[in-house]
Amino acid sequence: NNNNNTNNKNNNNAQQQQPDICKLEFKVGRIVKVWVHPDATNLYCEEIDGGKDDKPRQIASGLRKHFTQDQMMGQRLLVVANLKPKNLVGFKSHGMVLCAATTTTATTNDEQQELVEFVEPPEEATIGESITFEGLPPPEPASASQVDKKKIFAKCMEGMKTTQDCKAAWNGHVFMTTAGPCQTKTIAGGQMR
Repeated sequence: NNNNNTNNKNNNNAQQQQPDICKLEFKVGRIVKVWVHPDATNLYCEEIDGGKDDKPRQIASGLRKHFTQDQMMGQRLLVVANLKPKNLVGFKSHGMVLCAATTTTATTNDEQQELVEFVEPPEEATIGESITFEGLPPPEPASASQVDKKKIFAKCMEGMKTTQDCKAAWNGHVFMTTAGPCQTKTIAGGQMR
């Protein structure tokens, strides 16, 4: 019994020394169903395939002004998997999809517009695969309640940006799959969220 306490302390210490990004669980997913939220003008509801070890996950995303349903359907993406479920206008969302955004200027009237793109895994990446970070220890995801209580995702957001060659990164550490880096199509230096 004493050994268990020692092991738990060692695990807690190891997790406390982990960079915050390694306490989050990012997984490769694919949208298999998408519909307009019946009571929210900017939300889509998605069902996301998380691989053979995970049942399909339902997530709501505020992406209606950026993508059509056809563009959403079948999209490969990254899911933040260890967030506490949240009710979004009556729809229970189990995580979030990771995108990058940047501000562009429309050529006709100099009006600022936001360009949003998915952070995409390589085509060869396995659905359900967990993301690692170049140059960092293997992730040890915290529980959803710990992520929420310690505001781990919020702490990581400032460092989550795409590189100049559009790769997803946290403080310069690239989001990796066994098939290579995750990236956006065109957004360089964009904030990820």
